Amino acid sequence: MSEPTRFRVIDTETCGLDGGVVEIASVDVVAGEIVNPMSDLVQPDRPIGRQAMAIHRITPAMVRGMPPVEEVIPRYQGCQWYVAHNASFDQRVLPAMTGNWLCTMKLARQLWPGRKYGNQALKDSLQLDVTPPDHLHAHRALYDCYVTAALLLRIMQESGWDAPTMAARIAPRSEQQGVLPFGKYRGQSITEVAQKNPAYLRWMLENIRDLKPALRQAVIDALQPVS
Repeated sequence: MSEPTRFRVIDTETCGLDGGVVEIASVDVVAGEIVNPMSDLVQPDRPIGRQAMAIHRITPAMVRGMPPVEEVIPRYQGCQWYVAHNASFDQRVLPAMTGNWLCTMKLARQLWPGRKYGNQALKDSLQLDVTPPDHLHAHRALYDCYVTAALLLRIMQESGWDAPTMAARIAPRSEQQGVLPFGKYRGQSITEVAQKNPAYLRWMLENIRDLKPALRQAVIDALQPVS
């Protein structure tokens, strides 16, 4: 029996919109349960902006003497699927977190059009059952992880989408349309490449381990008639 999919929900608090991590946190979602909470305050590489401080309430005194994010990041790594709300921001400020990322904001836009898509707005409009630790408040990283985890569970419950399906739905347009985004056949239809050089696509599957899930599935589908 295969192991259930583990999603690691990540959230960061920063010095401002340009980055500078002051807090990182995560929870895991496994078999419908929210488990394994982790959080760290970290010493940022720049001053904390006043506007950011007013939102997350993390002060310079709270992070003084804390390790830099590079020292704590290893304990958050090692998961196949990372999840964040507005994931492109967290990916940008956490470049060491390589892997497959899912964005609950993009998925929510597809599933529930016409809403406000902020984390807290979706928590309220969807009446999500969220039970973070009592000492936390909105816009602290671990609190927001619990909200995003509850949102992920609701998305999967209402849509029936699994991890590869969610990845495919938010993939870049080139991947959605079945076009190779790199290599000697860049810009060409995956179906056409499967007809004229299936060995190249088989080589991709065997050797490119970080192939995006949507692209990997498109290649597998294209190869089936010619395998």
